[in-house]
Amino acid sequence: MMQFIKRQLKQIQQGGSTVLLRQISKMPRYIFAIPVVLIMRLIKPWLLVRLSRLNSLRIGHFVGNTEMYLCERDAGINVPNQRHIDIFYLEEPICNQQLVIMWQRVLRIWPAWVVAPTVVINQLIPGGESHEIGNSTSGDRDVHNLFERFPSHLKFTAEEEMGGEASLRAMGLPDGAQFICLIVRDSAYLDSQHPTIDWSYHNYRDSDIQNYILAAEELADRGYFVFRMGAKVHSSINSAHPKVIDYASNGMRSDFMDIYLGTKCAFCLTVGTGFDCVPLIARRPIVEVNNAPLGSCITWGNTSLLLSKHHIDMKSGHELTAGEIFLRDIGFCSNSLEYKSKGISLIENTPEEIRDVAIEMAERLVGTWQEHPDDEAMQQRFWEIFPTDAVDPLNGRLLHGKIRTRFSAAFLRNNSEWLQ
Repeated sequence: MMQFIKRQLKQIQQGGSTVLLRQISKMPRYIFAIPVVLIMRLIKPWLLVRLSRLNSLRIGHFVGNTEMYLCERDAGINVPNQRHIDIFYLEEPICNQQLVIMWQRVLRIWPAWVVAPTVVINQLIPGGESHEIGNSTSGDRDVHNLFERFPSHLKFTAEEEMGGEASLRAMGLPDGAQFICLIVRDSAYLDSQHPTIDWSYHNYRDSDIQNYILAAEELADRGYFVFRMGAKVHSSINSAHPKVIDYASNGMRSDFMDIYLGTKCAFCLTVGTGFDCVPLIARRPIVEVNNAPLGSCITWGNTSLLLSKHHIDMKSGHELTAGEIFLRDIGFCSNSLEYKSKGISLIENTPEEIRDVAIEMAERLVGTWQEHPDDEAMQQRFWEIFPTDAVDPLNGRLLHGKIRTRFSAAFLRNNSEWLQ
């Protein structure tokens, strides 16, 4: 406790008058939290009170981690063997206000000024571990394949459903029209939300939206509307197709419609970024292209398709095979500098490669997809190479459960030598 007080005093000394006022205003909350924690400890034999924050800063974690907590709760995983209540608080700035509204229907979310100081004091007083909810056993990854057992916990009211349908009509969609969400990551969102942080270590995940025009227009020609998603983006998608809607740039974007579109789409074409957790937890099909790192790809969900970025050896110009990606310890790199230090340049999938895997998903969903004689053998070979028993090096958790994802059939057909 004394160390905590010393840290607060040091911050006050270093931060000037603004920090001084802010810290002084918070001190009564910490003082109030002390008897709260003591009461929690006293009533523990009869009622265990557990506390935690919800990671509401980033949409992927706000959706994915929360849904996994709820699924594990339903399955009796990471649940105390006694009567208990779980209480959460939100972090600021909140990434999506509609999610707050919806999660409040299934969780106890209390004000941060009450819960956050209590969490701090509970950690300072020894013996408080049982009062921490902590992370789920799987974070935001469905390693227990619980999505197959339990329905989504993210549900709209009848009034919200009507509002969503009305918004779709306002965007030009007829009743019953099917649509696809297209989400392509660039650095605009994080740079705008947290401008003082250098996010360049994430740049290896970026992709050029213009490389998706071929796929978007092919899907539009097949009758789908295509919504280009994104809260902040660097550039518009250069398509004049009437069914390709640049929702991220046309002024129609809202927190509510982000969630509505993500949960109602026929499928989501993504590069593996936060938003795709919305369709994922709504049990919608996912097509993940330009994936990196390969070892952390989505492997759950019966209708997921995968296509990795090309890994090029910068010295030789040689493209690494699937086996070489893992033999050279590149399959789990999570920093732009890591790839550079290992002599690897990541090259985006071609527009044709993206189009082909999007077509595969569209045809699988309507039952017109035609398997080739060697398709199953190539899929099996890929998953034999892939380290399905991998664990997260940061926390030791399993990254994969039962494998449900399929790699792009067209890519494997055209690049059988990659399966080495």
